[in-house]
Amino acid sequence: MAPPVQSTPVAWRPPSDQLRLRDGLWQANSVSPVSYPDAGNEFCFQVEDTSYWFRHRMDCLLTAIRHFPPAGTFFDIGGGNGFVALALQSAGLEVALVEPGAGAGNALRRGVRAVIHATLDDARFHPHSLPAAGAFDVIEHIPDEVAFLRGIRERLVPGGRFYCTVPAFPFLWSDEDVHAGHFRRYTHRTLCAALGQAGFTVEFATYFFAWLTLPVFAFRSLPSRLRMQNKTVIGSPKALQSDHRLPTALAGLVGQTQAWELDRLRAQRPLPFGTSLLCVARANRS
Repeated sequence: MAPPVQSTPVAWRPPSDQLRLRDGLWQANSVSPVSYPDAGNEFCFQVEDTSYWFRHRMDCLLTAIRHFPPAGTFFDIGGGNGFVALALQSAGLEVALVEPGAGAGNALRRGVRAVIHATLDDARFHPHSLPAAGAFDVIEHIPDEVAFLRGIRERLVPGGRFYCTVPAFPFLWSDEDVHAGHFRRYTHRTLCAALGQAGFTVEFATYFFAWLTLPVFAFRSLPSRLRMQNKTVIGSPKALQSDHRLPTALAGLVGQTQAWELDRLRAQRPLPFGTSLLCVARANRS
C-alpha cells in the first residue's frame, strides 16, 4: 500500500514569487523540457528502493554531507522521485526537492515534505536565497553545464555549499549514455574546471563505484564501440531491473568493496577511479 500523500507544510514557502501551492506541490507557471527519457522517473521508481546502486550512492552522499554539512535548507535540484531527498530528510535535514518530471508526484507520495514541480530556471528562486543545493546525476543532462552551474551559484547564499554526482570518464561512454540523455561524462579535472568557471571553490572530490569500472567498460562501452549493443533493450524496465540487481554470488564481495569505499570517504581519502564522481564545493563570494 502506498504511503499517504503529505502536503507541504503551510509554514514553509519557497524563496520565489512565481510558485503556487496546488495539490501539495509548489507549481511553476510552466515547466521546460529536459534531456531525460519521458518514462525515466517511473522506471527508476520501480527499482530505487532495492537497488545496490542507489543505496551505495546515497551512503556516499550522506558520508560527504556529514563532513561538509549544509547551513540550512537543502534544495535537491533535479531530484527525481525523491530517493535522495527522503533519505536526507530522514537524517534530520530540511529538504526541498526541485523536479520538472513525474518524479515530483512520486516524491510527494514517498513522504518528501517540500516538493517543487519545476526546473531550476522555472522556479525563479530569488538571487542568493538558497542555503545549500545538490544536483545528483543531473549536470550531464545539461547542454551548457557552466551556465547551469553559474545559475545555481547565483541562487546560493555566498559561501553556500553545492553537492553533485556525475558519471565518470569519457572512455566509459556508451549507448546507455545516449539513451539517458547525457551530453558528457566527467573526470576530476573537467568537473572541477566547470565548477571553477561557474564561480565555485571545490572542497572535496572523489570517484566511487570503483569495482564497476571494468564491467561497465566490458559490457557497455566496448559493445557500443563495436556496434554490438542491442539498442532495443536499453532503458527498458527489464534491463533496468537486471542492472540494479546483483547476482547472489557477487553480493558479498560487492558489499565488502563498497564498505571499503565508504571507509575511505569517512577518512576523506579520495578514490582514484570509479564510474561516478562526487564533489562538494562552495559558492564564491562575488
